[in-house]
Amino acid sequence: MITPTVAEYTLSRLSQLGIDRIFGVPGDYAFAIDDAAELVPGLSWVACANELNAAYAADGYARIRGAAMLSTTYGVGELSAINGVMGSKAHRLPVFHLVGMPSERIQRLGLMTHHNLGDTVYDRFQTISGAAACVSAVLTPDNCVDELERVIREALRQSMPAYLVISEVNGGQIILGTPVSGKALAEVKRQHSVPQELEAAVQTILKRLEAAKNPVGVLTHLVSRYGCRDKALAFIEKSNLPTVLTPNDKGTMDEGMPQYVGLNAGNLSSSEAVRDLVNNADLVLDIGGLVTTELNLGFWTGYYDATKLLSINDNWVRCGEKVFVNVAIDDVLQALHERVATRCADHGLKLEPPSLVGNPEDPTSSANFYPRLQRRLRADDTVVIETGTCMTILNKVLMPAGVTAEGQGLWGSIGWATPACLGVAMAKTSGRTWMVTGDGSHQLTLNELAVMGRYVVKPRIFVLNNGLYGVEDIISERGHAYDDLAAVNYHLLPQAFGCKNWLTARVSTVAELDEVLVQIDAHDGAAYIEVMIPNEESQPMDASIIDNAYKLNTPEAG
Repeated sequence: MITPTVAEYTLSRLSQLGIDRIFGVPGDYAFAIDDAAELVPGLSWVACANELNAAYAADGYARIRGAAMLSTTYGVGELSAINGVMGSKAHRLPVFHLVGMPSERIQRLGLMTHHNLGDTVYDRFQTISGAAACVSAVLTPDNCVDELERVIREALRQSMPAYLVISEVNGGQIILGTPVSGKALAEVKRQHSVPQELEAAVQTILKRLEAAKNPVGVLTHLVSRYGCRDKALAFIEKSNLPTVLTPNDKGTMDEGMPQYVGLNAGNLSSSEAVRDLVNNADLVLDIGGLVTTELNLGFWTGYYDATKLLSINDNWVRCGEKVFVNVAIDDVLQALHERVATRCADHGLKLEPPSLVGNPEDPTSSANFYPRLQRRLRADDTVVIETGTCMTILNKVLMPAGVTAEGQGLWGSIGWATPACLGVAMAKTSGRTWMVTGDGSHQLTLNELAVMGRYVVKPRIFVLNNGLYGVEDIISERGHAYDDLAAVNYHLLPQAFGCKNWLTARVSTVAELDEVLVQIDAHDGAAYIEVMIPNEESQPMDASIIDNAYKLNTPEAG
């Protein structure tokens, strides 16, 4: 057997987790990594339009496969990617960020090179890129095997990015240890539980559930990040626990389940009944760890009573003043599913898809677009939702049974969705990938359409064109020139980017929208539809709501 180089071994070992793509932009100091990507069996290089897009694509891929690989060069490349990697950290995604740097010979000789600041400080970027990760290492032939195992374990244990530096010279030299044969991610036990802590935590949860008269669950995306979404849904189904989602966690629960209640976000909940159900609960079982940002709480119009909250976090459980530590979330959910009793009570809320509105001659609008999109979704489909007005509407739309969704409401970096859609589509093995984005967000990263065409991925993309940053008008006021966008004929872009067999159209009436949706169902390739939306929709929210979100006004005296 030929001993692998550091770069070859690193990529091979990471691919054993089930990663079959590496997203990136080639660069001279990363050539050892780039070359290895062509040599490792079962691994394919995906050449993205830029490093930020590559980081977003890796983020999307990791949401489906559980982990991803990203490759950039030293300095300019890694810093271009850091916003995307930081978003993966916020959303708890293990993205392995591999960076090639100048050789140790250059460093030891004190030579100056490009991609630096005209000096000989070569490790200055490691603290910056390392801040977007939970663990990092500089790999050499001598430490590669041991360090890589440490990094993999910690990235999976915390479900966050890892930062791996491989110099161009070390990347091409053979490893000096014995290679490790790893397992697929689904077979890896990411955290372990202390038995007595686990038993005490589970007993506490079961007793509180049994005593509660009107409990409600809140499911968060963390269960997906740790590969235990199915365990969580099985527990919810067996216990018959009414369960809500927050905006940050849209798509985590199968909304076709009878236990699904709706979206809870204070005054921005999917209905007053949902908000009241949570507010009146005598127990709120937080499954995954609530993130109480202003968006998740409807600009802080919602709340969770700490005295009624019982939280199952990644490796700890809190019930009032009791905290149980070293209890893995998958172990807790497995034990709860095995031992929980089934409740007979029903939450009493009847959920319906949004009503179809609009006559054939009516102009397209949010009101007639989203209900039609909802009816086209099928089990195993995934909807990628961009940050912006489309997020605020789609979060409330009832997803059909078996449909999942991915958004970035916590980090909220506009432009994320287009490259993330590429990653999601490449990671999925069944079902279709849909994306909804506003034109403002799309303009930031639309060059990734060319990459989709190159690799023959087949998403169904809707670009809602209102000619401005609509969400900014909603949270501010109309009429600012800085919210206006450059005019783009979006439906012409796929052809300009070399995309073949793409169904493209611009629709401005309900009749045109209905016709193109029928065409999409019959089309085997990708679809890219520009939907005209009147910018008059983007009216500012009530001033009191805006001030509640941003706390700008001087409080009343007294």
